[in-house]
Amino acid sequence: MELEDGFDDLLAQISEPTSPKQVKLESETLQQVQPGTSKETVSKPASSKTHCVLVNQKQRGNPVLKFITSVPWEYDDIIPDYEVGKTICLLFLSLRYHNMNPDYIHNRIKELGKKYELRVLLIQVDLKDPHVVLKNLTRICLLTDLTLMLAWNPEEAAKIIENYKIYENKPPDRIMEKIENDPHQKVVNALTTIKPVNKTDAMTLISIFGTLENIIKASETRLAECPGFGATKAKKLYKALHEPFLKRGNINKNKNINDFEGDLSIEDIEKLESEVEKDNEVNQQNCEENPTES
Repeated sequence: MELEDGFDDLLAQISEPTSPKQVKLESETLQQVQPGTSKETVSKPASSKTHCVLVNQKQRGNPVLKFITSVPWEYDDIIPDYEVGKTICLLFLSLRYHNMNPDYIHNRIKELGKKYELRVLLIQVDLKDPHVVLKNLTRICLLTDLTLMLAWNPEEAAKIIENYKIYENKPPDRIMEKIENDPHQKVVNALTTIKPVNKTDAMTLISIFGTLENIIKASETRLAECPGFGATKAKKLYKALHEPFLKRGNINKNKNINDFEGDLSIEDIEKLESEVEKDNEVNQQNCEENPTES
């Protein structure tokens, strides 16, 4: 689906409130009149709903809800479809529904304004060819400061919502890639990159040989004697550990390059020039003696 001509104008009309969303008050005041006294201000605690995912009433009947099982949720009067924290919200959109109602998401973004710090557009990809539609929605997200998340079924969409709630107050390093600094683990990772070797095989090799150097020095017969190894696996492992890192073509190419390494003296250059001249003279004489030959 191509963008309409008035798309940019529509985005420009999206209102962006200058003040952020007002955080819900911890308590609300009620004016009550006590007998024999003047009006007094009495505080009534408000119910805390930060422990659960708040769901817009418009999401009733959405199959995603039955798969949200890891965190509690409840319906509430909110602007986004899902609110997983005071500063995090999600809008849910099905690509099939978007094709039928292209103005829906524009109106929802306009209602949302900039009331949350992290605003997520959660899209369920339910079209066979979603690339053009996703391209347009990506542009919308870039222009309206939305984070785009994709799910291919309701289960995945529910998992994304749950993860946002679970990691709401977690530090960033909880979801960052763990860098292995243990040398033992590095050897295991290196050995398991060889196709027939799994983690158990790698642990077996380390327990028997102790170091990667000893594993490399081991013969093919010795490798085959290890538990879990056979002749085929040992042969593949031995071949992988002893084959050159460069392909044969690259080795020959580098060898030819090395033949020309070093400085050439003036005498060498003159010698090469004289040899070339002699070859040219011989060829010219052959042509004069045999003019009919081509």
